[in-house]
Amino acid sequence: MDLLNTLVDKGLRRELPTREEALAVLATSDDDLLEVVAAAGKVRRQWFGRRVKLNYLVNLKSGLCPEDCSYCSQRLGSKAEILKYTWLKPDEASKAAAAGVAGGAKRVCLVASGRGPTDRDVDRVSQTIEAIKDQNEGVEVCACLGLLSDGQAERLRAAGADAYNHNLNTSEGTYGDITTTHTYADRVDTVQKAHAAGLSACSGLIAGMGESDEDLVDVVFALRELDPDSVPVNFLIPFEGTPLAKEWNLTPQRALRILAMVRFVCPDVEVRLAGGREVHLRTLQPLALHLANSIFLGDYLTSEGQAGKTDLEMIADAGFEVEGADTTTLPEHRVDAAAAGGCGSHGGGGCEPCGDTAPETATSSGARPDLVAVRRRGAGTDLAPNA
Repeated sequence: MDLLNTLVDKGLRRELPTREEALAVLATSDDDLLEVVAAAGKVRRQWFGRRVKLNYLVNLKSGLCPEDCSYCSQRLGSKAEILKYTWLKPDEASKAAAAGVAGGAKRVCLVASGRGPTDRDVDRVSQTIEAIKDQNEGVEVCACLGLLSDGQAERLRAAGADAYNHNLNTSEGTYGDITTTHTYADRVDTVQKAHAAGLSACSGLIAGMGESDEDLVDVVFALRELDPDSVPVNFLIPFEGTPLAKEWNLTPQRALRILAMVRFVCPDVEVRLAGGREVHLRTLQPLALHLANSIFLGDYLTSEGQAGKTDLEMIADAGFEVEGADTTTLPEHRVDAAAAGGCGSHGGGGCEPCGDTAPETATSSGARPDLVAVRRRGAGTDLAPNA
């Protein structure tokens, strides 16, 4: 297929596809799916080999959020029967993190619900970061605390944070349909604050909220322009008790096409297979490893994932290997560019903004609320975590 040959060539050169090419990936048929995966897999292997980075989530504070993000089980007014608890103590969070590290996780992601941290919250998280780093040599720590105020990113970095996550989630044009208590521009500003403070920026999207193909391409192109080091691709988990509970729009095949499109647009970036993979990819999860070079191990914030042991078996059976703590995740050119204060996605010098087929209508395989398991173990409980 000429399209795929062109996209592979561009990916190996770190050249941005056109919007039309990105849209064409999403419009490919199920008959062509394996060819799409194979093509994007060539790009993935060029920059990341057959390594899979493991990440582990620790939910520091669950539920009780004042924001109204429609996709979130922790949102204001959510009726989802999730775990609700206030801040974990540093030793509790460190113990939870240790379980993930013992399971092979290279990065621990510390997440707290809320609009954004107070200065006291930053102090609390800083103590947690220090506790985790003291007990787990070489582990990376990523914070995800919401919108940042001036100076907070610098304080987190001084405490030992390596990265900061704040997802764009959806396109700027549709953002107001998903959330009204903050703006798309607020999210962009926080990613830029993290980047400016010297933290590795992590920002991604949520697919399956009823968006169009154009929306998906818009948000991925916007992410490419922001130049995060890692791009988590989440698939909506339609929690009962949230406004998007009925949005079962994804098939395993569409989820794979979305991942392939992200890989072609962000060829040398850590693409992370994130929340909802078990719900929507199901038995096709191993194919996604040919597209993403990073996954979450075990459970998510408020939902349960497949067993950590099963994750590790899946990686091995698919012919991949867990990335070791002594291996640098990103390609050398991105590491060098970041150290020089530049952009790793382009060929040098300053960065410029990177820049239709008919949108695909996903044929849903039917609602599967039986696949949505609310987390009842790990952080905030007395039960052992899944790692």
